[in-house]
Amino acid sequence: MLTGVFIAVLVSMGMVIIRCLLGPTVFDRILAANSFGTNIVVLIALMGHWMQTTFFLDIALTYALINFITTIAFLRYFKYDVTGENK
Repeated sequence: MLTGVFIAVLVSMGMVIIRCLLGPTVFDRILAANSFGTNIVVLIALMGHWMQTTFFLDIALTYALINFITTIAFLRYFKYDVTGENK
């Protein structure tokens, strides 16, 4: 069963990469990159379950926080220009 979950997550990551490359707008690409990061968090948690250790959950939570902060930073960067006005 764990193998099926790994395969499902990897297929989801492949579909997200396709959306990241073909997204019509920059915001679609940022959302796809965020989804890819979320899939990586799930993959890290699954690896921790497979290896029967809780250390990987700490890594997954840290990566999730970094992914969230980076996504917010990119969204703010592309929404506002250098002067701080809306694009």
